[in-house]
Amino acid sequence: MSSATMTSDLSSEMEVDAFRRLFPLRFHERHLQESIRPDARPLGKARDTSVALGAVASADGSALAKIGCTTMLAAIKMEVMTPTTESADEGCIAIDFHMPPICSPIVRPGRPAEAAPVISKQLSDTILRHVKVFSAKLFSFACVEALLSSNLAERSVLVVLQCPRYYNGLKLHELSQQLLVLSASSVNNSLLASQNHSGMINLKELSLVSGKAAWMAYLDIYCLDADGALFDAALLSAVAAFSHLQIPVVSLNDDGRVVVVSNEEGEKLEKEPVNKEKRKLKLSSIPFSLTCVLHKNYILADPTAEEESVMETLLTVVLDSSFQLVSLYKPGGPVLAHTSVIQDCVALTRQRLKELQKILNEAVSDMEVD
Repeated sequence: MSSATMTSDLSSEMEVDAFRRLFPLRFHERHLQESIRPDARPLGKARDTSVALGAVASADGSALAKIGCTTMLAAIKMEVMTPTTESADEGCIAIDFHMPPICSPIVRPGRPAEAAPVISKQLSDTILRHVKVFSAKLFSFACVEALLSSNLAERSVLVVLQCPRYYNGLKLHELSQQLLVLSASSVNNSLLASQNHSGMINLKELSLVSGKAAWMAYLDIYCLDADGALFDAALLSAVAAFSHLQIPVVSLNDDGRVVVVSNEEGEKLEKEPVNKEKRKLKLSSIPFSLTCVLHKNYILADPTAEEESVMETLLTVVLDSSFQLVSLYKPGGPVLAHTSVIQDCVALTRQRLKELQKILNEAVSDMEVD
């Protein structure tokens, strides 16, 4: 290759990079017109994804999840606690999401990232699913569609949840009788009917001695690289960490308290342990999510951080392992989420769920072989 050709190619590359920096929206729209994205992905394709279990040796359960460059490290530490009188036969799960300055140039040292508490709350709502249940006749799908628009008061977060046993395909407009809606600005608290506990973990499995001892699971998720779709990667790492989790052996000490037993102590035990061997949690209705960017008539699955910042309107769909709808999440944005858009996003999520299930199952199988 001649030096003149190399100089021409370099100049052309610099011009493209300059155009991308100066006119980011026009740059992306030119790609959308060709149904392609700057990283050569089709509009509906997610980035390469990987899961590695047991990333933190000192944790009771851990996982490293990567979606493209977005990287999450999840670790679970188990501690014995005294349960509350209201939940005497249940344990607890505390979820915290961290965004250290290393993950993104927009996160500054000494200043907490704005997205961190929002994602923590989303993760808690999704994994534990302590959902407010409202009267079934309060909302029509037209009401839901209006709430999903960008006109929410104070850009309040809206979560739409659907009773799993009623979900059937993608006919969301026929399910208005079963839709459960949470919106800080649009729901009258006096209409509250009950609370629904239907998460992927049965908290009763964390009980040791009813009313006296139960497990407290501390789940910490660290964002190591924030390149878009943070909730998707965080949820995947959390699910993988719980899949890897082994509940430690515990025993009663001389004071009658339940204590965790180490491997060395287990060989010298005089009293029979409360649980005789390490065990795994039984997970059900495992949630998986897909975030989409909405721009004009386009839907982009699994956006990068650049795509999120340029096109602004996001819609996250969460389905469980039975392909039933868990939640929709849309934090404002200029593009309206009409029925057809929601259906298309749910269809993309169903395809993505199959991919994520396969990746997670392979990671668990590899761990068992090792």
